[in-house]
Amino acid sequence: MADIFELEARDPDTYRQQTRKSTLVLIVIFVVLAMGLSTLSVSWFGHPDGNNFVWNVAGVFAGFVLTTIIFKQLLWHHPLMNASVYGWKLKRSLMSITNNMHHIEAGVAQDNITAIQLLRFYHLALSQMHKLEGNDTGISELQKPIQALLLKIEAQGLDPQQNRFDPAWIDAVKQQVS
Repeated sequence: MADIFELEARDPDTYRQQTRKSTLVLIVIFVVLAMGLSTLSVSWFGHPDGNNFVWNVAGVFAGFVLTTIIFKQLLWHHPLMNASVYGWKLKRSLMSITNNMHHIEAGVAQDNITAIQLLRFYHLALSQMHKLEGNDTGISELQKPIQALLLKIEAQGLDPQQNRFDPAWIDAVKQQVS
């Protein structure tokens, strides 16, 4: 993940509606391809009085592979998938930070500015993810750590609106803290 990710203002209801729609499109594409290819493989290679389970499974697997190719090559950049792609990138960014949280928290304890910025982005991104997914419990659990970090940000004179994430920052923090 080498690209800089930036948080965008998104309406949770619209986001959920758009992701449901894109998921439904992918499901329909998969079902049509899997059923069609299963039917074709049974009719081409199957036996009328034999067990055609293997040919059905082969058709479903081929449908899955083709759906994946269609998704990656055609739909990934289509406006229909915009909300889903944004959600995927948001979660990937959060996962990158979560996997290195021990380094980041150590950096925050040492008043490392990059670590503080990473943790602030993490809090903002996690809050947004909870809002987009309608998880109010997750947001309330974040309030204490957010307030503690905001005090540190204020003491350092940093901007609390850390809406950008550069994966290179994680490497920088790991080198500075280690």
